[in-house]
Amino acid sequence: MKMITAILKPFKLDEVREALSEIGVQGITVTEVKGFGRQKGHTELYRGAEYVVDFLPKVKVEAAVADAQVDRVIEAIEAAARTGKIGDGKIFVAEMLQVVRIRTGETGEAAV
Repeated sequence: MKMITAILKPFKLDEVREALSEIGVQGITVTEVKGFGRQKGHTELYRGAEYVVDFLPKVKVEAAVADAQVDRVIEAIEAAARTGKIGDGKIFVAEMLQVVRIRTGETGEAAV
């Protein structure tokens, strides 16, 4: 099993959620985060004073999926989140060693 973590632009969240639902991903975790990559933030003007916004608002989407679903999930996120502009985000894939459903005690893929 794998944990797929995607960092996205906030306005793309609904499209990504719908794309994942269509391919059978049952649950995701969403967190509002801030960060920067190549975008490096930007400057803004507030009441006549210029200031730098270093960290841009992003959304982190996490999904635990079976090994067989990994490629489809990555393709779905990539297609739904792409705008073609800098700052579209990143997708990370990590190995999950164990999963336990607290309520029932199920482990492994049955727990997801």
